[in-house]
Amino acid sequence: MSPHRAPIRVMIVDDSAAARAALKRLLSADQGIVVTAMASDPFEAAEEMRIALPDVMILDLALPRMNGLVFLRRIMAQHPLPVVVCSSFTTEGSENAMRALESGAAEVVAKPRLASDADWAEAEVRLCDAVRAAASTHPQRKAKPAPKTLSPGPKLTADVILPPLPPRPNAGPPSGDVIAIGASTGGTEALVRLLSALPTGLPPILIVQHMPEHFTRTFAQRLDGLCRLTVSEAQSGDRPEMDRVFIAPGNHHMLLRRSGAGYILDIVTGECVSRHRPSVDVLFRSVAQNAGNKAMGIVLTGMGDDGAKGLLEMRQAGAVTLVQDEASSVVFGMPKEALACGGADTARPLNRIPTEILTWSTKRKNTHPI
Repeated sequence: MSPHRAPIRVMIVDDSAAARAALKRLLSADQGIVVTAMASDPFEAAEEMRIALPDVMILDLALPRMNGLVFLRRIMAQHPLPVVVCSSFTTEGSENAMRALESGAAEVVAKPRLASDADWAEAEVRLCDAVRAAASTHPQRKAKPAPKTLSPGPKLTADVILPPLPPRPNAGPPSGDVIAIGASTGGTEALVRLLSALPTGLPPILIVQHMPEHFTRTFAQRLDGLCRLTVSEAQSGDRPEMDRVFIAPGNHHMLLRRSGAGYILDIVTGECVSRHRPSVDVLFRSVAQNAGNKAMGIVLTGMGDDGAKGLLEMRQAGAVTLVQDEASSVVFGMPKEALACGGADTARPLNRIPTEILTWSTKRKNTHPI
């Protein structure tokens, strides 16, 4: 490693010695990340923090002596730093993870299942990416850029899930307007603000938010209670209709298909695309192919480049596209990449995007009344 580039210093807080060892091994795959401390409970972690604050903390929520959620809130009140919550596949764990995001956690990852070499390889990518994303969310403690290392396996494109087709601007059904949104780091709260500001009377909205399996259902339920629109985790066979919002389920890709005079959703497994499953690129490509110029595509805050190529395909198919601007993004990675590749030339503050959606929808209704 170049001497002028400091690694991202990570503290792991988990009551399981086996879990701590596994997480440390996973992070060792990235030469730009170093585990500098480990603790079995919040009190041990507090002692370590008195010695040196990490750049990022990986925090389990089920901890002895003090609940991890309580500890997180104390951290954010006293020594704010980027926290990646590592939680189990349980209903309670998912609900607490959502509360953790509300309390200031930067990312949520699932406790990795490490039954095979493929599980290890995928967990390495997910965990290291989450740490890097978290490190970039706190300007005061942002680590210096670390060199990129080879990731396990190739970085796949949407071709592995859905073959590319030439743009078809008039692909959608006569009344088939649809809105597609992609987000990652910082996206949970961005989506709360965006969707809660929207009125009824809108076309269906399809969303990919990078989030682990099972957590998306809890997230959808939370949004449903906050919004005028009806929000649910998508299932295969769902039919996108007016005033409905569908969240892609964690660990599955979501695709839009034509079905008669309307659309239908297809939920599929398969390889990670742009290092993610669900992938924004997969959703956007399916929208480009099946809705064409009857669609609107939006990339919100997030690290990496998932969604950039897909947004370009939507734009080439005639869709209206835009991204969240840098000032309002927690991480300007995904929007920046979308702008750079020509997927969009318009960036708007988060609080302006609801107006952009309403304006587009109203124009579509006036131009193409049902």
